[in-house]
Amino acid sequence: MANDNPTSSDQVIPAAGNPAPYLQNRELSWLDFNERVLEQGADESVPLLQRLNFISIFWSNLQEFFMVRVGSLTDLSLVKKHIVDSKSNMTPSEQLRAIYLRCHELYPAYERTFEQVRLLLNKVRVTHVRPDELTDEQRSYLAEYAEANVTPFLSPQIINARHPFPHLENGALYIVVRLDEEADNAQDQAKSEHEHKKKGKKGKKSKGKPAKEPAKSASLSQNVGAEGTMLGLIPLPRQCARVVKLPGDGFSFILLEHVVEMVAEQVFSMYTVKHTNVICVTRNADIDATESTDENDEDYREHMKRILKKRARLAPVRLESERELSDTLEPLLLDRLNLKKHQVFTTSVPLDLSFTWGLASHLSEKQCAALMYPPFTPQWPACLDRKRPIMEQVTAGGDVLLSYPYESMDPFVQLLREASRDPRVISIKITLYRLASQSHLAEALIDAAENGKEVTALFELRARFDESNNIEWSQRFEQAGCNVIYGFRDYKVHSKICCITRQTDDGIQHITQLGTGNYNEKTAKLYTDLSLITTSPTIGRDATEFFRNMALENVSDNYDVLWVAPLQVKPLILKNIDRQIELARRGEPCGLFFKTNSVTDKEIIDKIAEASQAGVKTVMLVRGISCLVPGVEGYTENVRVVSIVGRMLEHSRIYGFGPRTNMKIYLASADLMTRNMDKRVEIAWPVLDEKLRDRILSYIDVSLSDTAKLRELLPNRRYTPLGFFAQVSPEGKTIRFDSQAHFMDEARLKARMNTEVEVEREVEKREAVAAAEPETPVAATVPAAAAAAPAGAATPATSEAATVLPEATSTTSGAAPADAAGTSEPALEPDAIEPAEKATTTAILPRVEQPPHKPSLLVRALAAAIRFSNRRK
Repeated sequence: MANDNPTSSDQVIPAAGNPAPYLQNRELSWLDFNERVLEQGADESVPLLQRLNFISIFWSNLQEFFMVRVGSLTDLSLVKKHIVDSKSNMTPSEQLRAIYLRCHELYPAYERTFEQVRLLLNKVRVTHVRPDELTDEQRSYLAEYAEANVTPFLSPQIINARHPFPHLENGALYIVVRLDEEADNAQDQAKSEHEHKKKGKKGKKSKGKPAKEPAKSASLSQNVGAEGTMLGLIPLPRQCARVVKLPGDGFSFILLEHVVEMVAEQVFSMYTVKHTNVICVTRNADIDATESTDENDEDYREHMKRILKKRARLAPVRLESERELSDTLEPLLLDRLNLKKHQVFTTSVPLDLSFTWGLASHLSEKQCAALMYPPFTPQWPACLDRKRPIMEQVTAGGDVLLSYPYESMDPFVQLLREASRDPRVISIKITLYRLASQSHLAEALIDAAENGKEVTALFELRARFDESNNIEWSQRFEQAGCNVIYGFRDYKVHSKICCITRQTDDGIQHITQLGTGNYNEKTAKLYTDLSLITTSPTIGRDATEFFRNMALENVSDNYDVLWVAPLQVKPLILKNIDRQIELARRGEPCGLFFKTNSVTDKEIIDKIAEASQAGVKTVMLVRGISCLVPGVEGYTENVRVVSIVGRMLEHSRIYGFGPRTNMKIYLASADLMTRNMDKRVEIAWPVLDEKLRDRILSYIDVSLSDTAKLRELLPNRRYTPLGFFAQVSPEGKTIRFDSQAHFMDEARLKARMNTEVEVEREVEKREAVAAAEPETPVAATVPAAAAAAPAGAATPATSEAATVLPEATSTTSGAAPADAAGTSEPALEPDAIEPAEKATTTAILPRVEQPPHKPSLLVRALAAAIRFSNRRK
């Protein structure tokens, strides 16, 4: 995503000379990333509906790319200064030409992948029907359906001298109707018919008028088209269902835009309809939030509301159509939209693929099971006892590390709920970048304010495409009595930090939470992120200092442990890389590791290249953009760049300095991008607890041992194909290890083992009570199901309820919160620095802490089943 300022910090005045051979353009690298997303839609190991969803993600990614990055470059291309990209020395205009060319290469693959999945779904009776594939029965049904459910909501428009070309909304679908010029004579024909009506003569009818409706000829003079009309438009009505179910076996459906096309002749019956098409305009959405604001006179929230209204009317950057535009229609549209021919894309894929996410709701449970991934619910973390208050455990024990989405965000939300009611809690301070539209975390903070706690919430109103949601939440927070601040004028606040301050018998105590991802319960179920909860006094003091600086809009580097951008993160990364260069030159063990979403910052890339030339082995796990090209002889031959695009979105940021044996690990909110380093307030923090450090190293080992989804960037700037690292068994069978599937299995296993321990403790406790009271029968104190179960085993019902929480008890379901005392069940729902050897799955399993008892037969059987499943993969 682009910076708010059109003069992006990734664009600089050109330096002399050619770009380094280990650098590549960020936009072209992003398009390569999105191609990897599309290839998930072609992966036969992925269930069919999930493949369709990956194609939908490709579509939505590309939509946002044109709105933001292409929009930003379009603005830059109009600047009179000579500006170039710092990595490729390409001007904005050169980048735009390269982008449009690359996109025209991607569209055919997009069409092939979609059509392949569509036909495969047809075979399993999930049939996406196109108009030319309709049966007579379906056509008859649609005629009645459209008359009752579609036509009343249509708002057709014509375009002529008296009806100017309308504003086409960004991303909206329109049925464009080409009207025959000959129909301009329809009015004269109607007059002639009216004159001869008494003589019983029929006037000549317009070609668009159905011959089967002679009864309407008498009113033709009242149903005459306007002169000079060549074009009609029908916006797709928002009130109508996009997916229209059709009669027939299985689930057959047609899309609303095609239904509207079918009734276009009726809608424009006073004209002759030559042909129809579906079009969609993508507009620049790269607004400048600092434009024309006088902060002394206008509330910033009101300013952002006004700025957001401008986004809808920014210049078009792309026009899509379902079929080739005619020689008459294309020039007309290009002229009215001020677009060039290379900005037009024709595709048989539906122009809005958002409907794919709702298809599962039309299918039976059995169909969904065959066409989608098995459902996964984030698990309650093994390190926390769900029966005890979270605050009690956090303040009594060591640091807690949550790994989303394998572990749930629920414990942190529960911690906030407890804090909102704890009389010892003085204040809660938090930064909020992206929130779910329905957020129990936000409700807990509002409850805290209403309970008299001092709650400070820093809202970043410029979070791209979440501006409106953040504006609404900030108003609710303010109404509840929270202290709402909006961050800095010149820097987005992208940090994820929360500080709970308590008054204890030993003085002030700070509980600090730091995360690599947002406080968003929805994305926490899909994005891989790490969240640390600590009572470290040093981190607590730094957190307090951080919020003081935020309140005063002060950029500071006055922190003991935390690294805070824009003053600290990049300089300290460069300093730590320099340290590894020194070690390499002295012949001592050294190494670097980075896990990040993107790498674009030229200073950091140049420093990594310098480290490579000094002999420092560097591994980078980069999901998206990599402007660094690894393996370039003489420059980056000691750098390895790999990427995982899978079921979960890899989102956590990890920095590692040193060889694996004593690597210093930092977690961060910041990617290695210029915008994060120089234009945002970001936080990185050290992992000081050895057990947590080992856990993160194990996570890295497993991720880099992936042979199903991991791909490597080669010196030729292409990625290895899917399954390139897969192993072949002696029997000739391909074995793929999916790291994300492994983490899900591990989370389930740990949760089930924890449940077993909890049940055993409960049974032991009740037996102890029974032993102390001989007169009370054991059967009266032990639940029948637990008493009947073998020692150490949970009943299926107990185990399931405690392990995989049903949606009815998840955070997003709207269930009531657990009580403050924590007595009720919660209501809330990632290689060594050296390149990984092709180890077997069992060789790279992270260490799992065993409970202090022998696992039951149920747990041992489950573990064996998981190991067998992994070997089969």
